[in-house]
Amino acid sequence: MTRVQSDNPKPVRCAWATGELMIRYHDEEWGVPAHDDRTLFEFLILEGAQAGLSWTTILNKRENYRRAFEGFDPKRVARYDRRKVAELLENPGIVRNRLKIASAIANAKAFLMVQEECGSFDRFVWQFVDGKPRRNSPKSMKQVPARTLESDAMSKDLKRRGFNFVGSTICYAFMQAVGMVNDHVVDCFRSRALR
Repeated sequence: MTRVQSDNPKPVRCAWATGELMIRYHDEEWGVPAHDDRTLFEFLILEGAQAGLSWTTILNKRENYRRAFEGFDPKRVARYDRRKVAELLENPGIVRNRLKIASAIANAKAFLMVQEECGSFDRFVWQFVDGKPRRNSPKSMKQVPARTLESDAMSKDLKRRGFNFVGSTICYAFMQAVGMVNDHVVDCFRSRALR
């Protein structure tokens, strides 16, 4: 049997990138440096919502989150009242967890305070990596840590400022998502693309 050589070999990806949605997220977003405050707010809320769940679950609900939280506008989310919380708790398109919804509102308020103090959330959060992405070179996902000294420091500072659902593991996942850390494995085509 003759093996047919393909002119377009399938790109090597991180092992977790399976399924159309996860592949698109991996290829287009994960590890790409983000500096837009609204994007950073979106990932902060989504990473908190993911606690105890799979990232696939959150990605499948992402568009519903965008609608439910008005495009992740922190000024609007910060004004949510009990009636809005009750409405969100009835929304099957998001994770209907009272603590996570309350956390999103509290985090929006704290987010606005950080913006006021630092000029932008971007300026505040990127200080934890000295303003430039940390480029790791794991050979496998087993070598990727769940937390680091930087995520510990971020978590501690965010909690001090009134943020919730921002433990060190969540902060590290946030750092990976917004490109503060490049944890694509060395064989992954995105590892090279983001260098």
